[in-house]
Amino acid sequence: MNPWLLLLTGWAAMALVMAAIWAIQYRRGYAGIVDAAWALGIGALSIFFCAAAEGYEPRQVLIAAIAGFWALRLGVHLLRRVLGGPEDGRYQAMRRRWGPKTQPYLFIFFQIQAIWSVLFAAPMLIAARNGEQPLGLLDAAAVLVWALSILGESVADRQLARFRANRSNRGQVCRSGLWRYSRHPNYFFEWFHWWAYVLLGWQAPWGALTLMGPALMLVFLLKITGVPPTEAQALASRGDAYREYQRTTSVFFPWPPKQQETRS
Repeated sequence: MNPWLLLLTGWAAMALVMAAIWAIQYRRGYAGIVDAAWALGIGALSIFFCAAAEGYEPRQVLIAAIAGFWALRLGVHLLRRVLGGPEDGRYQAMRRRWGPKTQPYLFIFFQIQAIWSVLFAAPMLIAARNGEQPLGLLDAAAVLVWALSILGESVADRQLARFRANRSNRGQVCRSGLWRYSRHPNYFFEWFHWWAYVLLGWQAPWGALTLMGPALMLVFLLKITGVPPTEAQALASRGDAYREYQRTTSVFFPWPPKQQETRS
């Protein structure tokens, strides 16, 4: 099937899905479910693209498997977070800022997420059209990158959850494990994951366009949906402790921390 037609079909499907998700949040008041829908949507689109595109079938099965597993893990993780507590502070801020226009603006916002879902699934489509046979070193390297990213993100999530579960840590900053070397190791490994599709699709037609995956994700995490709102919330809740953490610890890429200031 023509790749442009696949992208258009994927967008139409995600537009309908996001309209349904908007209707659910309208009744339930949990706008954060759009994050889970975004992740699961990318996984579903990836599987659809792999099934419909022309390429080397073993590689397509591989892409569908790793993209599907990534999306399922992230989507379930986000869904549990949404359903397990109050609405995310980002969406609470949107409701305060938009006031009576909240629902029409949220509908537009959800539809924008449908477009982003297709753009983020595009590298999987490009990789699925890679006809190089048989599977080779680039494919093996992609699996290694994927495995390391899933492992790293899972470890970071567990370390933070364990820290937060300890009541004596309330108001403190997690500096243990991977969080000693990056303020956002979970975001780093999420970004690292997208390089797997660059490796899988580099030999495909227009393979260089797979670079938009890690490029877009880096912009999103550092400038839009990841670091800025997370750090603003951390500063509001932890104050000087988090400011010291910012001074000593890399914001994104893991790096040995600077020496902490001593106070007399």
